[in-house]
Amino acid sequence: MPKAVAQPPDAALPPPEPEPAPDHLGHRQRLRARFLAGGPEALADYELLELVLFGANPRGDTKPLAKRLLEEFDGDFAEAIAADPERLRRIDGMGEVALVTLKAIQAAAVRLARTRLGARPVIGAWAQLLDYCHSALAREPIEQFRVLFLDRKNVLIADERQNRGTVDHTPVYPREIVKRALELNASALIVVHNHPSGDPTPSQADIAMTREIQRAAAAIGVTLHDHLVIGRAGHASFKSLGLL
Repeated sequence: MPKAVAQPPDAALPPPEPEPAPDHLGHRQRLRARFLAGGPEALADYELLELVLFGANPRGDTKPLAKRLLEEFDGDFAEAIAADPERLRRIDGMGEVALVTLKAIQAAAVRLARTRLGARPVIGAWAQLLDYCHSALAREPIEQFRVLFLDRKNVLIADERQNRGTVDHTPVYPREIVKRALELNASALIVVHNHPSGDPTPSQADIAMTREIQRAAAAIGVTLHDHLVIGRAGHASFKSLGLL
């Protein structure tokens, strides 16, 4: 009787087939290709958010988080990017890396808008100034007061935050503004603050505070060119309104 020959284990089994790559990996490649071919206009807002979040989650599916972000902020892409970090942290799936990614995008947008002002007179680059102020302040959840210090040619010397207050009030100290203008040898000022309510209409407190700043600046020969109030839907200019 022939003797059975022992076979090595699994010798007759075919090699295991490789597991298919997750479908979202192919989706990533297609999304990148569409973006490169057609630019941001080729993508819906949630797809652009997906693209932004790729780096925060190299292999996972970022579509659910992108859609949750837009749902949380009523479909507003800019609101999602500029949202308060604490509010973002409460969204399911928002880790620290994703949070930093979104805030870095916001910071880059503000810096780009600031760069467009360049080294030319601010008065001649008013549209760029407004773009910058909107990028920096329109969606801030807390009222913030900034001063733009200008030289004799109205070129920006410094843009400094003087104070940050509550949702509807920021303490402003004209003496500190004037002191800083002297330190910087500034010849003119533009003051800017935001209304987190979204309505840029100046309040009576805004008007009174602006007149104090104007008087204090005039005493040392510094001109207050304007006071801009920034809201989500637009801005108010004290000079255009005849309040300066």
